[in-house]
Amino acid sequence: MDFELTPEQELIRQTVREFAEKEIAPKARYVDEHSAFPSETFAKMAQLGLMGLPFPEEYGGAGADSVSTAIAIEEVARCCGSTALAYAAHLGLGSAPIAMFGTEDQKRRFLVPAAKGEYLAAFGLTEPHAGSDAGATRTTARLVGDEWVINGQKMWITNAPIAGHIIVTAVTDPELGKKGISAFIVPRGTPGLSFGKHEPKMGLRGSVSTAVMLDDVRVPRENLLGERGRGFIQFLQVLDGGRIGIGAMAIGLAQAAYEAAVAYARERTAFGKPIGAHQSVANMIANMAVDLAAARALVYTAARMKDAGKPYTREAAIAKLFASEASERICRDAIQVFGGYGYSQEYPVERLYRDTRLLTIGEGTSEILRGVIAHSVLGLRG
Repeated sequence: MDFELTPEQELIRQTVREFAEKEIAPKARYVDEHSAFPSETFAKMAQLGLMGLPFPEEYGGAGADSVSTAIAIEEVARCCGSTALAYAAHLGLGSAPIAMFGTEDQKRRFLVPAAKGEYLAAFGLTEPHAGSDAGATRTTARLVGDEWVINGQKMWITNAPIAGHIIVTAVTDPELGKKGISAFIVPRGTPGLSFGKHEPKMGLRGSVSTAVMLDDVRVPRENLLGERGRGFIQFLQVLDGGRIGIGAMAIGLAQAAYEAAVAYARERTAFGKPIGAHQSVANMIANMAVDLAAARALVYTAARMKDAGKPYTREAAIAKLFASEASERICRDAIQVFGGYGYSQEYPVERLYRDTRLLTIGEGTSEILRGVIAHSVLGLRG
């Protein structure tokens, strides 16, 4: 496959990199230390047209392809992981399902303002008793007259309390198992919708992740997203695309750690020469370069398959699995290159390591993804 970027994709990289280095990078340390959500940054991203990057122009988007979207997430993550997580969740989880499965009316009411950056969007899937086993959801939705009445709780929902709408999954037909799960669009401010505290986290502290409580939340009948009973199938398709976004985020964090390690290995001297001239350090740098190149190739391949309309579930799983684990290795080794300084908050590599640690867990753990890949290869289930 030809991995050369198109002029349009190169322009996206250049534009987002310049913006991120000017507007995002200077705030990254503050965002992390104070768990501060960078709302002003997203207002500026909206002005640049980034908040609806992959969506059709008729719905307020820019009509960019999946590779361009991955590049944008990558460049944001290179400067701030917290900002990138909120951005990726807005695009791939909170907005994409409406573009994929929404009615024309739903797209006008919810996708357009999200794509224009009037607000961020969120996706409520995980529950206290349903993480990797998302089919075990306990949230319920009953049709009462012309309204759906939703009850339940979601956990670890990125952007939840600041989102203009949240897409939630709920059981509509308990006797049908996974085929009885549906999806709904819940607008902000709906009575009965409330949120837990901003969860303190190891990393990505500036992204807002909370519990979502739904107590007799009533939404119009027309807020059913897609077909009744198709929610489980729909969110599997949504997660395929989301995994490309997480893979891109992993690349951005890894790129930042790699650049920092390379610069330090050139500047720091020990035993009369730059530490990069010592084979042990040089080998770590070489391994980082290999991991980074392979991760980028896998993520871009999955994105191109998505753009081509080809099945890409396995490729997305492979890309997310490898990129997230490679990013963790690269960030870990970057700390090692820095030595004691790498453990200090005065340098960014410890933050990059804390930020990347989530990526082998969220949107499919490494263990779940290995199962997805193995099933696609073997055609067997455990």
